[in-house]
Amino acid sequence: MREKKLYREYRLKSYLNMNHYIIINGKQGQTHPHTWEFVITIIVSGDAFVEFRTFEDLIENYLDKYQNQVLNTIEPFDAINPTIENVTDHFNDELQVLLRDNGGELVSLEGSETPTRSYIVTHRNEEEFMERIGKVQSQQISGIVNYVVDQIVEGEDGQW
Repeated sequence: MREKKLYREYRLKSYLNMNHYIIINGKQGQTHPHTWEFVITIIVSGDAFVEFRTFEDLIENYLDKYQNQVLNTIEPFDAINPTIENVTDHFNDELQVLLRDNGGELVSLEGSETPTRSYIVTHRNEEEFMERIGKVQSQQISGIVNYVVDQIVEGEDGQW
């Protein structure tokens, strides 16, 4: 018999072709393109099967408004520099809510605008993240304990 899992972890990659410019010391740089890569790690509680497409669709729909755009023309990047750090932080905040509302918990988000540089936001060691995961695990363990107790009480022939 296969053991029940307390959670499953998924990792998805998304790519965006986006342009941006950076303002440094009051001077605007040239608008230039990148193929940005985002690696999203998600935990789903329990042992239930989740199709990758479920989260892929959510993420694609969210990111679609940025595809082939100049970031500096889209909120909040019309007011803040669209650096890899600022973009990843913003996407992290938005995706965390979106995934949580749909049964997932964002573990980390890695953003890259070049193959050699990444900026990573991780929640693994955050107190709130640990509390949320701990509550889910406690509920699952309680369910397993209740199931085992019910099996013992019922006995093999269904009687006490």
